[in-house]
Amino acid sequence: MVISDKAAPPYTALRPLKPTRTVTFPVYRELVDKLVRVKAHPDDTVAHVMATCAGYAYSTADTVAMIMARMGLEDNRCRMIAEYVDAMFICSTSFIVQSSEGRVVLLAYRGTEPANGINWLTDADVHPDKVAIAFPGTDGSFAVHEGFYRNVRATRYEVVSALQRAVEGKSLRGEQDQALAPMEALYITGHSLGAAMAALMAVMLITDPAYAAIAEKLRAVYTFGQPMIGSPELARACDADAFLSKNVIRYIYRRDVIPHLPPKVSGPFAHFGPEYHYEQSWPWIRQNRPTEQMGNLLGLVEAPLAFVSRQLRWTSNIPFHYSLDDHAPQHYVSRLTGPGTPTEFGDNVLAD
Repeated sequence: MVISDKAAPPYTALRPLKPTRTVTFPVYRELVDKLVRVKAHPDDTVAHVMATCAGYAYSTADTVAMIMARMGLEDNRCRMIAEYVDAMFICSTSFIVQSSEGRVVLLAYRGTEPANGINWLTDADVHPDKVAIAFPGTDGSFAVHEGFYRNVRATRYEVVSALQRAVEGKSLRGEQDQALAPMEALYITGHSLGAAMAALMAVMLITDPAYAAIAEKLRAVYTFGQPMIGSPELARACDADAFLSKNVIRYIYRRDVIPHLPPKVSGPFAHFGPEYHYEQSWPWIRQNRPTEQMGNLLGLVEAPLAFVSRQLRWTSNIPFHYSLDDHAPQHYVSRLTGPGTPTEFGDNVLAD
């Protein structure tokens, strides 16, 4: 077992030495105030920031801190909390970003790493765990994806401990008890496996009275390419909850295959919360019905073929139902970068 708990030094976004026609950082000025003030979700600015944070959660604490500084959280503190136990199919990595004065905290979970076999085994470990979740009017027992739940649970107490420090106006890193403003706004995000972990963590925070002080500060959860995390009974209980039904927001890019998983042969699973799709152009469109499970395993064969097809222009127009290429985090980041808004690199890119 390897336990990693690393912190990155405060980062301030760099600006060009001489004025140029390119946009200088940060991408969003007064981002902390924006994240504290926004009341209605989803919000375009928040979605862009969350997608960027989720995408760079595949990197290191230093990189996450730098990118979030460019976005507008200058002088932030970034802490990585991770645990790896190969034999237990545990590969759980999270990043907690605290704004310079402490008012805003972002919690981002890393998704499935393409070259990490344990991550893929975690995703495939769909056997449901019966978990006690205290939803009013239910027996309090729900089936959840075993692999996702195990990975959230592996780092939960370290993550909660860090968030509690933020609530109390303390540094995430714990090296010094400098006085900060108490946390006013918490956001959770993730892509792929990280999205599933983000949604599960939200359910835990909202339903467990022990986490009430943290849950009170939770403003929204933004997930990208999220698979289903539990049974239809769990989804219905979440959709009956005042917070989870409105503020756990899922984004699906085109034919991304992962939101259709696990397939029906794995047992009944379902999504909850608002769902937004991107098809051909801005804006993202709210869906009336959530994405359903894949009917059979043929889609798991079709999805990688769609990736190959995209690379071969002469077959790029084949109408695949599922695509692995559409799951890539960079698609979510680029398509949530609003018209006229610079990227995390400070330039403007036209989306197709």
